[in-house]
Amino acid sequence: MNLAGKTIRGVLWSFSEHIGRRGINVVVTLVLTRFLAPEDFGLMGVMSSVLAIAGGLMDSGFRLALIRREDATQADYNTAFFSNIGLGVAAYAIVYAAAPTIAGFYDEPDIGVLTRAGGVVILINAFSVVQNAVLSREFDFRSLLLASVPASLISGVAAVVLAYLGFGIWALIGQMILNASFSSIFLWRNSSWRPTLAASRRSFHEMFSFGSRMFAATALDTVFNNLYVIVIAKVFYVSIAGYYFFADRIKELIINQLVSSIKTVTYPAFSTIQNDNSRLKDGYRKVLQVTTFTLFPAMSFLAALSKPLFDVFLPDIWAPAVPYLQLLCLAGIMIPVHMLNLNILQVKGRSDLFLRLEILKKTMLMVVLVISLKFGIFGILIGRVIASVLGYFPNSYYSGKLINYPIREQIVDFLPALFLSSVIGGLVYASVTLLDWAASTELAVFGMLSGPLYLALAYLFKMEALDLAMRLTRRQYLREV
Repeated sequence: MNLAGKTIRGVLWSFSEHIGRRGINVVVTLVLTRFLAPEDFGLMGVMSSVLAIAGGLMDSGFRLALIRREDATQADYNTAFFSNIGLGVAAYAIVYAAAPTIAGFYDEPDIGVLTRAGGVVILINAFSVVQNAVLSREFDFRSLLLASVPASLISGVAAVVLAYLGFGIWALIGQMILNASFSSIFLWRNSSWRPTLAASRRSFHEMFSFGSRMFAATALDTVFNNLYVIVIAKVFYVSIAGYYFFADRIKELIINQLVSSIKTVTYPAFSTIQNDNSRLKDGYRKVLQVTTFTLFPAMSFLAALSKPLFDVFLPDIWAPAVPYLQLLCLAGIMIPVHMLNLNILQVKGRSDLFLRLEILKKTMLMVVLVISLKFGIFGILIGRVIASVLGYFPNSYYSGKLINYPIREQIVDFLPALFLSSVIGGLVYASVTLLDWAASTELAVFGMLSGPLYLALAYLFKMEALDLAMRLTRRQYLREV
């Protein structure tokens, strides 16, 4: 099977993995809202933010370095494996020592205990980073699905049982630890690679040279992505942080379903043609069109239908999170474009430019955040939208330099999908706002009409992205690759 066929098959398997895993997590989260308060999700948001930052230290870019390495050896895998374990121990030690300080900062003693308990996840994940990289290099995304989905199901059921029995926020901690444990066990079962003692200092320096800059950039991105929860919990209330954290998790369901799938598959796929700029540009252009054609309407329609969704599926106590979700959807709509532009830098091995971009964008984001704090929680959310739009321009600059895919061409490729999805999303939002229908009726009618209307108009206007998506899907299912 050629590269295109492997990539398409990989995207479908990876998408199935993400939709299965995250779909389970969202269902579990919706059930948990019946037993847990916004304050519980606020505490969980703060703790998760701290662990996300520490988890980046554990990985330190070795996974990306392994995937990109054209001739990875057993010594390379061993080096990454033992490095990840050592860094995982160091990261957990930092978390454990910092827990009382974090608790004191928020004047919430529970955060310290929760952080130390949840930090065990860092140690568990350290044992499966290389297994994940091996399966990704082999385009074996089916095995990744067979590891993550069962782990999500087992941990999700356990969380619901614990919440029902009155364990409160510890249900969420239990879900995290069980998910990491079973995922690691299943990854080891599905991968044939096993470590030996043959590590290499040279291999460490070569991978760390690339991975350390990627780690610095990723750590910076992780810090700032989680900075909102940390700041909101400190400046406002833990309950408001809970609304924000919950809305962000719902938004991430849609974003990560496709974006993570595309990123996971295209990185190893395009790394194999990293020196052929013409093929890279053609591949990225097609991926950008199909990704934005799919994700733009998903985010627009989710924002438009947020209120009836909350009214139907959630208790009334969560109603204040509706505008949070709507604005977060607008802020997230450009994420696939950001991701693909940054992916080009990774494939080309330009981790130095990647880090430089992250520093520039985070400086800009910090300025926006400081200004938006004066306008309350909604000022912060609107600031996220502004920062996302502004961040596109530096992100896309190097794409024009490295593979001759400049901003102007990119906008031409994704603007039709953005315009069409915005128009239909706006009409749906206006209809939901003006019509005094039952929430279930609004959800059923507009949820069923918006997608077909989008596809019909795309067909009527002969959008290139629709034709490309149909051809790629047809090739996969007819196995004409």
